[in-house]
Amino acid sequence: MLMVQDEETGSWYQHRGRDFKVPLIDCLQDDGNIVGAKKGLGLWLGPLRQIFNMLLKPEAANSKEDIVKLSLQKRGLQGFYEEQAIVKETLVDNSVVVSVRHGLETAKNLLYIETDLPGDVIVHWGICKDESKAWEFPSEPYPPETSRFKDKALQTLLERKDSGHGSSGSFILDEGFVAFVFVLKLNENTWLNFHGNDFFIPLSSFSVPAIHSGQTHSVDEGQHKESRSLLISGNTSEANQEVSACTDEIINDIRNLVTDISSEKSRETKSRKAQQSILQEIEKLAAEAYSIFRSFIPNFTETDLSEDEALEPPRDTSDSVLHSPINWVHEALSTPSVKISSGTGSGFEILCQGFNWESHKSGKWYIELREKALKLASLGFTVIWLPPPTDSVSPEGYMPRDLYNLNSRYGNIDELKILVKELHEVGVRVLGDVVLNHRCAQYKNQNGVWNIFGGHLNWDDRAVVADDPHFQGRGNKSSGDNFHAAPNIDHSQEFVRKDIKEWLHWLREEIGYDGWRLDFARGFWGGYVKDYLEASEPHFAVGEYWDSLRYTYDEMDHNQDGHRQRIIDWINATNGTAGAFDVTTKGILHSALGRCEYWRLSDEKGKPPGVVGWWPSRAVTFIENHDTGSTQGHWRFPGGKEIQGYAYILTHPGTPSVFYDHIFSEYQFEIATLISIRNRNKIHCRSTVQIVKAERDVYAAMIDKKLAMKIGPGHYEPSNGSRNWSLAAEGRDYKIWEAL
Repeated sequence: MLMVQDEETGSWYQHRGRDFKVPLIDCLQDDGNIVGAKKGLGLWLGPLRQIFNMLLKPEAANSKEDIVKLSLQKRGLQGFYEEQAIVKETLVDNSVVVSVRHGLETAKNLLYIETDLPGDVIVHWGICKDESKAWEFPSEPYPPETSRFKDKALQTLLERKDSGHGSSGSFILDEGFVAFVFVLKLNENTWLNFHGNDFFIPLSSFSVPAIHSGQTHSVDEGQHKESRSLLISGNTSEANQEVSACTDEIINDIRNLVTDISSEKSRETKSRKAQQSILQEIEKLAAEAYSIFRSFIPNFTETDLSEDEALEPPRDTSDSVLHSPINWVHEALSTPSVKISSGTGSGFEILCQGFNWESHKSGKWYIELREKALKLASLGFTVIWLPPPTDSVSPEGYMPRDLYNLNSRYGNIDELKILVKELHEVGVRVLGDVVLNHRCAQYKNQNGVWNIFGGHLNWDDRAVVADDPHFQGRGNKSSGDNFHAAPNIDHSQEFVRKDIKEWLHWLREEIGYDGWRLDFARGFWGGYVKDYLEASEPHFAVGEYWDSLRYTYDEMDHNQDGHRQRIIDWINATNGTAGAFDVTTKGILHSALGRCEYWRLSDEKGKPPGVVGWWPSRAVTFIENHDTGSTQGHWRFPGGKEIQGYAYILTHPGTPSVFYDHIFSEYQFEIATLISIRNRNKIHCRSTVQIVKAERDVYAAMIDKKLAMKIGPGHYEPSNGSRNWSLAAEGRDYKIWEAL
C-alpha cells in the first residue's frame, strides 16, 4: 500500500480516494488500484492506468489468455522497477489590459497593451478589415522591437516596465479596421489565447467586452503544465498610455532632481536656498504631470493626439525629395496646438551651429547660408543657430551696441528675414544668438567713461552693474560673473528687463526667430533668463555656461561633479526653461579620447559623467564651436578623434550640436549616417544609457535598448542574447549597432 506526497505543497495524492496497492504475493485480486510488477522477464498484472499511463505494457503479453495464465502462476515476487513522470497542473492568475483611444479628426486609433505576465512577452498581432477575422498587416509605423513572423503576423516585444513587474506597448493604427487581433507568446512552448481563439479587440464600434477570462495549457520540456487565467479589458475612455507618454518625461526629470537633492553630498554642499529651489522645481513638474493627467479625463480631442504625433520623431518617406526630417519638422511648425518646453524643444532636436569665427568676413553670410539651407535640412538638422544679428563693435557680433539695428557684418535685416523664411520652408527652426550680459555704450559720461547707451534703448549708467570698476555703473551689484571688456547690464533693474523682453518679442515677430542661444549665461542670474523666456515663448533655448573643469597638476580629475553641478544650478535657476551646453562632457571627451583613457566616460555611479548623466533633457552636447575651434582654437577637440566624439553625442541622450566646420568637411558623410541612425531609432533627449564597458581603451554603451555603440581602439561586440544586433555604422575606432 502506498500514497504519494508533493514535497513542495505537502499535499497527498491517492487514486479515487483510496491508497495505491502494489502486489507482493503471486496472486491478488485486481480492484483497479494495483501497480504491475516484473517477475524475471515476465510481467505481473496490475495496470494503474489513470495515474501512471499504463505501467503495465501490453506488448509483454501476446493475448488475453497469456495475461490470465500469468496471474495464476504461484511464484514469488522477484521485484520490479519502473519510472514515470507525474504531470502537475498549476493555476496562475495574470492580467492583460487593453485600452483603445480614437482621434476623431486624425483618423488614428491608439491601442495600449499592459500586462503583469513575467519575463519577455511577445505580441503576435495583426488587424482585421472585415468580419472574416483574417489577419492582415497594417501600414507602418510599427512599435519598436517589431518584425514580421513568417509573413503571417507582426511580432512585437513588449517593453519591460521600470519597476521590473510586467511590460507594455503602444500601437498606432489607421481608421477603418474592424479589429485588432493578437495572441501572446511567453516562450517557444507557451502561447496564450482566448479559449483557443485569438484575442479580438473591436476598433470600429469601440465596444470591447469588459472581461474575457480563459485558460490555455502548454507543456514544456520538464512536463510542467501551467494554466493562466487572463483578464482582457477594453477601455476607450481612459487613455492610460497617453498619460504615461506625456508624463514619463516629467517623471524622469523629477527622479533626477530627487536623486540630486537627496544625496548625502548634496545635503552637505547645497545651500538651503538651492535646495528650496529644487523642491519648487519638483513641485512644478508634479503639478504639470497632474495637469496632463487631468486633461485626459474624461474626454479626448484630436488636439491631444495631434500633439503626440507632432512630437513623433522623423519618419522616412520614399516620395519626398527632402526626406523625413524636413517634412516632420514642417508639420510641427504648422501645428499650433503643440506644447513644447523651451528647455528641450521637441526632445528630438539636432542642432547645427550655422557659422564659424570667420563667417562675418564676406559680409554676405546670410546669402551664402541660404544656399546651404536645403543641404542642412536633408542631413537631418532640425534647428540652426545663427550668429549674433545686432550692430556690434566687434565684427563677430559679441560686443552689441544698438540692439534694434540688425545690419551687421553678416548681412542686413532684409537678408536675415529671407534666410529665416527659407530655413522655415525646409523645416528648420532658427535660434538667434542674443548677448544679454553686456552691451557697448555709445557715449561717455561726465567722467569720460563709456556707460551711456544710444539707439532705441538709450539707457544711462543705472543699467550698468555697480561692482565693475571699469565702467562706474550706478546699478546694483552683478548677479553673476563680470565680463570686463564691456559694461555688464544690471538685470535687476525693472526698466532693463522690460526693454529686453520687448526686444526679444520684436525679434520673434519681426525676424521669425524660434528660440535663443544665450551668450555668457554665467554673467547674470538664471532667474532673469526664466523671466525673458516666459515672455518671449521660444521653441528652444540654450545657455552658454562655460567655466573651467577641475585639474590636479595639469591632469584632469576623474570626478567633475562640481563642474557639472554649477551648470545644473544655472539650469535650475531658469526653472528648466533653458538647456545648457554640456561643457563637462566636452572636457571629459578631450581627456578620454586624447589620452586613451576611456574609463573617464563613466562616473562613480556608472552613469555618463557630464550634465547628460544628471539632467539629460537639458544637456546640449557638443565637441566644438566657434570659440573652441575654428580659427580661435581656444580649446580644440583632439585631432582625428572628431567622429568618435560625434559617435558619442549623436547616440546618447541630450540635444546634440554639430559644428559648421565639421558639417562641410570630409566628416559630412559619417555625421549624416550617425544622424540618420539617431532619427531611425528615435533616440531623444531623455533616452536611457546603460554603460557596459568603460576601460582604458574602449567605452561601450546601450541606448534605449535600441542601439549599442563603442568608441576607442579596444574590442567590444554586443552579445546576441534576448535580441540580435546588426552593424549600422563603423569607422576609425567606433562602431554602432542597431537591435533587430
